[in-house]
Amino acid sequence: MQESIVFFFFLSLAIAAYYALVLLPRQRAFKKHQSYVLSMHVGDEVITYSGIIAIITELDEEVGVARVKLAEGLEVRMLTAAIMRPYDAQEIAENARMALEARRANE
Repeated sequence: MQESIVFFFFLSLAIAAYYALVLLPRQRAFKKHQSYVLSMHVGDEVITYSGIIAIITELDEEVGVARVKLAEGLEVRMLTAAIMRPYDAQEIAENARMALEARRANE
């Protein structure tokens, strides 16, 4: 009897830890991404999950498709779910600088 109580206690503890460390952060990230996708506007400069920087030229929110301009005269249609986040040149430059410094420190 005592062993089964201890077993279920540790099982419950493991499930709670898994939820707190794995599932909860994923849910937060999903909600953050979803709120961004719903707040996009024509003219926003965005980064796709493939790393492409583009400008939104048309949005069809009902279908979940956006037309984005990749270069002058080159537009493509893509799923709005494939848009990762807004493009912030300063943030990207700062991340690249930090990565370069970390690489140099490890050499």
